[in-house]
Amino acid sequence: MFDNPNVVLHCEKIDKIYPGTKALDGVSFDLLKGKVNVLIGENGAGKSTLMKMIAGIEQPSAGKMYMDGEEVFFKDTNAARAKGIGIIHQELSLFPNMTVYQNIFIGHEFKKKGFLNDKEHIKGAEKILKRLEHEIPPETMVGDLRVGQQQMVEIARNLIQDDLKILIMDEPTSSLSAAEVKVLFKIMRELLQEGISIVYISHRLEEIMEIGDHVTILRDGKYVADAEVKDIELSWIVENMVGKNTQYHRFERSIDLDKAEKILEINHLSLPKKGGGWLLDDVSMYLKKGEVLGVYGLLGAGRSELFECLMGMHPEHTGEIIFEGKPMKVGSISDQIRSGFAMVPEDRQRQGLIQTLDICKNTSIASMQNYRKGIFLNSKAEEEAVEGQIRDIHIKVADKKLPILSLSGGNQQKVVIGKGLLTKPTVLLLDEPSRGIDIGAKTEVFEIIHEFSERGLSIIVVSSELKEIMAIADRIYVLSNGKCTGELAGNEINEDILVRRSYAGLGTGAGA
Repeated sequence: MFDNPNVVLHCEKIDKIYPGTKALDGVSFDLLKGKVNVLIGENGAGKSTLMKMIAGIEQPSAGKMYMDGEEVFFKDTNAARAKGIGIIHQELSLFPNMTVYQNIFIGHEFKKKGFLNDKEHIKGAEKILKRLEHEIPPETMVGDLRVGQQQMVEIARNLIQDDLKILIMDEPTSSLSAAEVKVLFKIMRELLQEGISIVYISHRLEEIMEIGDHVTILRDGKYVADAEVKDIELSWIVENMVGKNTQYHRFERSIDLDKAEKILEINHLSLPKKGGGWLLDDVSMYLKKGEVLGVYGLLGAGRSELFECLMGMHPEHTGEIIFEGKPMKVGSISDQIRSGFAMVPEDRQRQGLIQTLDICKNTSIASMQNYRKGIFLNSKAEEEAVEGQIRDIHIKVADKKLPILSLSGGNQQKVVIGKGLLTKPTVLLLDEPSRGIDIGAKTEVFEIIHEFSERGLSIIVVSSELKEIMAIADRIYVLSNGKCTGELAGNEINEDILVRRSYAGLGTGAGA
């Protein structure tokens, strides 16, 4: 039993366990009535997972939730909606092949004599869109709208709910212009006056300080702290977000990077977003021979897209790439591998490994052309190369013919790294190389990065973990909303600057 008149919803010691990870660990959270409740934390902190519990998208592995003094359990979104809970998703959940009014009223249809009353749907859509200052023709196909307009349609879907008590907004401004954000904030204040409570997740610190009433911070799936916005400063948020306990050994470099030659230059790289806007917006950076270059940023910053452009996965990109002193025409993935690029993807299970193949084949598959003997495969050469790689990066394996899934997560990750190294790259791209592995395996991966950079391999590492990127990178570029918002080296590399730059949004406020 929980009863507090100032709390509209109370979460008590919520756990959420997925195979191999604990996304939420004993999280208690009070959603204050008539307030903008800001939820903040680094990528993977558990923010969106907790909101999915409240919205009925996911169910807790343990713990309880209370509303109006009674325990509630939402088996699905309809059960949550019946209690007045709506959610605006970070990833748009619209139907592009349906009209604006159909998307707004789906699940809340008006009927007349058993048939859909589209006249009422169009009238209702016009009314809500006018309130949002986006008078889009209701008959327009959603797929024809730019992303910012689609985001407003997503918001409109939730505002038609008459009995709305709680509105969860997960990164609602990520696709909006500054003018659209002002409109949204005006609507949010109106909702508060109507007694609606709001949960607000954002990667823009300046927005949090402007619109938020109460802040709760999660880190690594656990509750860390909460406070009234009027009582805190940005430094308090940063300190609680990143913590002070985790420390990684920083490797000393024997290479004089000041004298090292530039191996790769990226000039004015841009990648358009479907529906308008940019995934990468005029990004320029360089990489030196033997350097470990860090790229830090939050979800949606453009980190993975940068690597995908370099690997030939986005031929629509614009800008100039200079490799080994010569302009480079980026070809297909196989062309880029032959040119000297190798990438370790973020999702090793889906993109890095072929789960039906054994350890040997997973390690050699990207460099298979090196083991040809006429039209046949030289199995002896292939196995010798794999064995050499296993020894070189210390993959703990009893038999290379065993299934890849027989290995631990850390050793699977080493196989993916080994696969890239066997192509003998000049530039190695590592996208979140320590994700989903334990601290011991992380340290081993960091040692591999250091060892190969000392041998002269040029490495770019993408990471959303501050402590890691600070430990392994010689220099760091920060991306935010597709833009490069900072370049840090030496003593400039510190948590406060990195966080502020990564939250810089459009280059104003906290990161300016």
